[in-house]
Amino acid sequence: MARTNYRIGVMLSTTGSYSVVARSMLNGALLAFREINAGRDDIALEPVVVNPAGDLASYRSFSLELLGSGVRHVVGCYTSSSRKEVIPCFEKFDGLLWYPSHYEGFESSDNVIYTGAAPNQHVLPLVDYLASRVGSRAFCVGSNYIWAWENNRIFREALAARGGTVLAERYLSVGDTEVDQVIAAIIDQRPDFVFNNLIGTSAYAFFRAFRAACRARGIDQAAEIPVASCTLSEPELPEIGPDAVDGHLSSSVYFSSLNSAENGAFIRAYTTSFPDGPVSSADAEASYIAVKLLGAALSQAGTDDARTVRAAVADQRLRAPQGEVRIDRQTFHAWLTPRIGRSTVSGQFEVLLESREPIAPDPYLVQSSPRFASAMRSPLLKVVQS
Repeated sequence: MARTNYRIGVMLSTTGSYSVVARSMLNGALLAFREINAGRDDIALEPVVVNPAGDLASYRSFSLELLGSGVRHVVGCYTSSSRKEVIPCFEKFDGLLWYPSHYEGFESSDNVIYTGAAPNQHVLPLVDYLASRVGSRAFCVGSNYIWAWENNRIFREALAARGGTVLAERYLSVGDTEVDQVIAAIIDQRPDFVFNNLIGTSAYAFFRAFRAACRARGIDQAAEIPVASCTLSEPELPEIGPDAVDGHLSSSVYFSSLNSAENGAFIRAYTTSFPDGPVSSADAEASYIAVKLLGAALSQAGTDDARTVRAAVADQRLRAPQGEVRIDRQTFHAWLTPRIGRSTVSGQFEVLLESREPIAPDPYLVQSSPRFASAMRSPLLKVVQS
């Protein structure tokens, strides 16, 4: 039987301020390509890898170049600003962007398949955990673009629904590492916790400087003013450094420490394939999932036509490293399993709570009535350890 070869774009910024995560995403995607090509006799997938280096104009030009060369499917983008930049290209030329990153929601496009977490799968579980176990007074920091703006807005409204309050919000340009003023404001306000939406080098500088500033004032930062994120992942922990790596909370659908047969096989294959790192992450797993689902949909569709493949992907089920994953036919976002983890000195996350099962994506939070109340009342997470 002849194999049909499909060229698939992979567009990730493997250099630049958030390159550590993007390189883990590339690894996850390449691993899935290898497994598909080794395990199927009907299709072969040829990755066409491009590196926009964090430049928005380059994302657009690479998208147009890929689509103009006949590529119909592209796995890529990490930041929401890059995704927003390229969606018009995919809509104009009828391609599919497979977006493998957690994001802020409030978006729908017939030309995007979302395999990362929607806000009800990472922001709302984190609010529930913090409000019930940590405190009600938050200080929000973030990189100055749509991800942090929207995530902080959702967080603020959800925390208010739980009787909490956001004391202040501060934003830094992507890549900015001048964090002293923000840290001084946090220590002056003494919130119960910090909600962090900084990305890349800005986040790493913040974690180091915040721990050092607290230590200089006799404050046990991890215990007294913990930092909680929806972005922090394993490959970023070494970037923070050993003096400040532990005690940080992260809301995610995947941690590499998960104890399951599927994750064990994934980690072994990933580590063998990419011994030089970076280690796996939630976004690496989302990239792996995107390519796996794309391969299954292409096989079923028998064509790379975007509309036909989009219809086929909703029929797929995947035993992913995090657990069962499927694409929701209404929203074309993924059913995923929320978890709360805490970073350790070993550079891993210990899982504190996790969902009993995958939960439906709700990118517009329309299933909560009133706005966030039902999601907050729902006993989604079970305690794994305290």
